[in-house]
Amino acid sequence: MPVKKGDFIRLDYTGKIQETNEVFDTTNQEVAEEAEIFSENKTYGAIPIVVGGGHILPALDDAVEGMKAGEEKTVEVSAEDGFGKRDPNLLQMVPMREFKKQGIKPQVGMAITSEGHTGIIRTVSGGRVTVDFNHELAGKNLEYQVKVEEIMEDDTEKVKAMIELHYPNPHLDPEKHKIIFDDGKVIIYMDEMAKFDQQRSYMDITMIRFRLARDIYENMKNVSKVEFVDVFEKKEETKEEKDVPEKLPEEEVIEEKLPEEKLPEEAEEQ
Repeated sequence: MPVKKGDFIRLDYTGKIQETNEVFDTTNQEVAEEAEIFSENKTYGAIPIVVGGGHILPALDDAVEGMKAGEEKTVEVSAEDGFGKRDPNLLQMVPMREFKKQGIKPQVGMAITSEGHTGIIRTVSGGRVTVDFNHELAGKNLEYQVKVEEIMEDDTEKVKAMIELHYPNPHLDPEKHKIIFDDGKVIIYMDEMAKFDQQRSYMDITMIRFRLARDIYENMKNVSKVEFVDVFEKKEETKEEKDVPEKLPEEEVIEEKLPEEKLPEEAEEQ
């Protein structure tokens, strides 16, 4: 069955810069290691997406439509359809004193963030620093090798796939997610390890849940509401814990008295 917009699929891909054949992104660990872009913080393997959901470049979304499970394709993406043309207005000169105020020693290639935008330092000369806020792939023609690994049919697997996409965490076990469908509503009980995530702020988690819910109710039939449930239960004592005495007997302490020292006056009187 051909892929259509709104389908939940798993996609493998490798992206290269056409002009240099340099690999800049991939879901294949072996390819990443060969290209020396492997990251221990990334989970490799086909990624779950909703076709047309904005999870990949629009040009790739269009290319994937009509493909079948197991099919591969090479997709060429122009700079305009990729990350856009380079904008000279996004090259900014920043006085060195601004870095000194922040206690930063600027170096070529260093990434900095300003007003929510990430830029790369291109030059450091005298009292001025050139920062490039263009996307690193702006102005480059790209080539993707893509493969549709799976077209998902099971609704529970679709929901779990969206959790995997929006809430990547190697400590979460997908088998421990509990998904309930109830009269147009999806109720999600995530693996309890998600409750102890200290890497994300409350606002980050709220936005993640919003995007996850939107992908579900916009692309799954007869679903109009998504609920997330966090459950905290009182731990029941085990038999072994009950058998432990509330208070252990105190150890006997033997005090050893030292002979009293006599003052010189007392010694003379004796």
